[in-house]
Amino acid sequence: MGRQAHLIGSVSLSDAETVFTTVADILGDCCSRIPDGETGERGYWIRWQDATFANCADMKAEAVSVKIPGFKDAVERTFYSLNEGVDAAGLDFGELGYAREALDSWALFSRLQDEGKIPAATRFQVSMPTPVALLSGFVMMASRGICEAALEKAMIADLNRIQSAIPNDRLSIQWDVCYEVVGNDGGPPLHHEDIVAGSAERLGRLCGAVNEEVELGIHLCYGDPGHQHIVQPEDLGTSVAFANAICAASPRTVNFMHMPVPAGRSDDAYFEPLKDLNMPADTRLIIGLVHHTDGTAGTRARMATADKFATEYDVATECGFGRRDPSTIEDLLMIHRDVCS
Repeated sequence: MGRQAHLIGSVSLSDAETVFTTVADILGDCCSRIPDGETGERGYWIRWQDATFANCADMKAEAVSVKIPGFKDAVERTFYSLNEGVDAAGLDFGELGYAREALDSWALFSRLQDEGKIPAATRFQVSMPTPVALLSGFVMMASRGICEAALEKAMIADLNRIQSAIPNDRLSIQWDVCYEVVGNDGGPPLHHEDIVAGSAERLGRLCGAVNEEVELGIHLCYGDPGHQHIVQPEDLGTSVAFANAICAASPRTVNFMHMPVPAGRSDDAYFEPLKDLNMPADTRLIIGLVHHTDGTAGTRARMATADKFATEYDVATECGFGRRDPSTIEDLLMIHRDVCS
């Protein structure tokens, strides 16, 4: 298999069927897994999960003012805290909705694959946030540690429903690791210390819950609110540290590991930490080198620098493109295709 294109998750097209057919038509065999695009209410990553906490009788809402990259002024957001006297052992968040959405999209994917519109060897990709992302995005700091076990249980329950309903040799699961990465680099604080080791321990449990026949991947992310990173990475040092720690903590093989590269970074200094990458030989590196702003030429310039530090890798964007102008999607996919040829 030659160089492959990887899609992070979100794609700003009208619906899942349009995502599947558009990606398959343009990328064909150079894209070994296709997500449903997280269309509709899921286009803003975890924002749709507000309902999980709003509908939980054991949680109460609080208005909090937060500063979001790309926004001039602070934005008032709703966060949730645990009601007094609630026993954490009995806390139940119910179905989070990831399984429901995945199974609906799988029905489309499977039909299109049977019709020959998606290559037979292509897997159906489901991208899922870590419980830490939902805690950091919706729960007040004082309640996060108390709620974590129940939220992890709910996330794994959704994962198990997906794995039970979809043939495992046709499924790919990607864990999106964002708040952990930016928290390590000075972003919003996490509820646990020793961020890399603590995050790897948690990811080890999540990775261990993915069945062996299911392809498993990690997306390391600096966020994309307002088309800006929450924290701008200095280099790939943090990504390498997380990759090494997660692979060491996972009880099963991590099949792919994605790391982001900002558009303006084609310098050696950004990529040099790759010299310290210590992943198993069968873990495929994916580098987020593709940017619509400078097209194929800019992507190839970043690839030329990456080539100095990594012998084999696949390509992707830095983050999902669910917030991008839909009219740019085909061009963006063609850039992926061009650099994979």
